[in-house]
Amino acid sequence: MREFIVEADGGSRGNPGPAGYGAVVIDAATGETLAERAEYIGIATNNVAEYRGLVAGLRAAHELDPAARVRVRMDSKLVVEQLSGRWKIKHPDMKPLAAEAARVFPSDRITYEWMPREQNKHADRLANEAMDAGRRGEQWSPSTSTAELLTQGSAAPRKGRGELRDQPPQPRTPTTPGGEVAKADADARAAHNVATPAPSTGWGATPDMGAPTTFVLLRHGETPLTPQKRFSGSGGTDPSLSDVGREQAERVAAALAARGTVQAIVASPLTRTRQTAAAVAARLGLDVAIEDGLRETDFGAWEGLTFAEVQERYPEDLKTWLASPKAEPTGGGESFAATARRIATTRDKLIASYAGRTVLLVSHVTPIKSLVRLAIGAPPESLYRMELSAASLSAVAYYADGNASLRLFNDTSHLR
Repeated sequence: MREFIVEADGGSRGNPGPAGYGAVVIDAATGETLAERAEYIGIATNNVAEYRGLVAGLRAAHELDPAARVRVRMDSKLVVEQLSGRWKIKHPDMKPLAAEAARVFPSDRITYEWMPREQNKHADRLANEAMDAGRRGEQWSPSTSTAELLTQGSAAPRKGRGELRDQPPQPRTPTTPGGEVAKADADARAAHNVATPAPSTGWGATPDMGAPTTFVLLRHGETPLTPQKRFSGSGGTDPSLSDVGREQAERVAAALAARGTVQAIVASPLTRTRQTAAAVAARLGLDVAIEDGLRETDFGAWEGLTFAEVQERYPEDLKTWLASPKAEPTGGGESFAATARRIATTRDKLIASYAGRTVLLVSHVTPIKSLVRLAIGAPPESLYRMELSAASLSAVAYYADGNASLRLFNDTSHLR
């Protein structure tokens, strides 16, 4: 099932005053912008504008794929808490907008999460550009169609922006430094007679969400290619663990046996992961299930080469690959964008199969980094900024409301 992220925002210069909204639809697997929506809506409040932005973003996502799952991310605590069902909707202007938003996708395929305003820059910029146009007496919205964005990519020129692109965003309401989010949340809670909500994920999670599905992510032990830092994917020689790698597998097995929390083991079909998983399974008394979706990226003609050798033999291909997650390695390898889509599908399948359990996934560098990136909503280029050691442990917890929490990353303490 395809997954979209909808980021939406709205603002009013006066509250009520001249108002506008912005929304963006993002491919959750690749981080690619698929659609933008923005509109000047005349005189309205911040809350109305934010709801209008949400509805526009959901409709844009529905146009792309009505069967998709959607993660809504907004800096409006009011909208997020109301549509998550934790706050009551009392204001008469909010009720029809909330009902309209709820009709776009079934409730079991949509989740809501709050994010800080500084992380919502794309939708905020669109909302401010729409308000700027309204101030000049223009009715403006992004004119780049969804089809154009899909074929041209997120770097394609946005028609109809012109002078609007270079104008700095205007504040939605007068604020004091560092006080806007806290004040807005306090005002919203006071207006609707609600208490400060408990966090919906992480260490302070409310108990009514039940036990999360937790993936303990284990990278396989060393192979002869690992210390030489050679490309070793699913299209190469499928190397076995080295003597060092077998020792690492035994050490991580002992550490996991001491913790005693793993309830199932799933491994990539490649030899090095099956050998690592077997060492852990022998200690824990568990069987190993094989999942093809956990295999490493196919690096094509680069398999077995060092980075320096690839740079020497295929300089232009390497440059393109480093610049775009959609670029494939030489010789028809797998792009990082394709890997991310595969991993997202595999993740959803495993969450459904092992709901509420702690599962050890024995995999490779790119799949594990991709799971971490998707969990924290990081851009595709973050893959190049993560260090993942052989036989390291990471962990991600997935909650019933669709949110995820990174619990551990690249732990190698068991090897020392």
